[in-house]
Amino acid sequence: LGDNARGSAGKATSSPAENYLLARRRTLQVVVSALLTESGFESAEKAAVETLTEMLQSYITEIGRCAKAYCEHTARSVPTLSDTVVTLIEMGFNVDTLPIYAKRSQRMVITAPPVTNAPVTPKALSAGQKRTHPAHIPSHFPEFPDPHTYIKTPTFREPVSDYQVVREKAATQRRDVERALTRFIAKTGETQSLFKDDITTFPLIAARPSTIPYLSALLPSELELQALEETDSSEQDDQTDGENTAGNAITDDPGADKENSMLPPSGVVPSTKASEDNVIDNPYLRPVKKPKVRRKK
Repeated sequence: LGDNARGSAGKATSSPAENYLLARRRTLQVVVSALLTESGFESAEKAAVETLTEMLQSYITEIGRCAKAYCEHTARSVPTLSDTVVTLIEMGFNVDTLPIYAKRSQRMVITAPPVTNAPVTPKALSAGQKRTHPAHIPSHFPEFPDPHTYIKTPTFREPVSDYQVVREKAATQRRDVERALTRFIAKTGETQSLFKDDITTFPLIAARPSTIPYLSALLPSELELQALEETDSSEQDDQTDGENTAGNAITDDPGADKENSMLPPSGVVPSTKASEDNVIDNPYLRPVKKPKVRRKK
């Protein structure tokens, strides 16, 4: 009962394309029955009618396929009457007998089949209006292609300047980058899992034990080092300013002995470049600099 119910439900909910094909098949069966009646047959078995219907459908399908091939061979998209005529001649059919056969006296007129909805095809891009055929082009020729195939339609998208949208996008990108980096490190390095049974369920980046765990707490951070350097540089500037003022006060009386006494014993002024070369870039190897403690007076 369940299988029968499912089968009936499947037949009831068939797609529009299947209904369209079934309607065309029934029309061909009616045409074959009419041709048999014209030929003098009073009755026919169902298998014979199905065989003749299949033969007629195959013949019509072959005509359409060959006409489409001739059409595409001449760089067109829709077959014309000349393509169909060439196809019939190629298949060995005498085209001159078609008008006489169409005007026969004993032919049966078949009522038009019920209108069925053709399968919906997705619409192409719409840009502009389609051009109609000029006066010198016959109406049975294919229509002009959609305008989007030969019309340039540039698109411009205004940048998003809303504060909330920009912040949400930045946060989303940051989260995605963090996730990607975490997954990359988890795949390329050692991982630990919260579940003993399945290691790949929720991998975590393995923590690397340090030989001296308290060393990171004793070493100053980069921000602290930068603050110390700024304070030291400001103190040095103050000292140089004081020395300059004192030197100016002493050298008010010009004299060669005083000028020579200001020079070092070697007589060469030390350059600042040599002092800059001696600066150690590694913060862990620099000498300890204690911050200046200002006592309250």
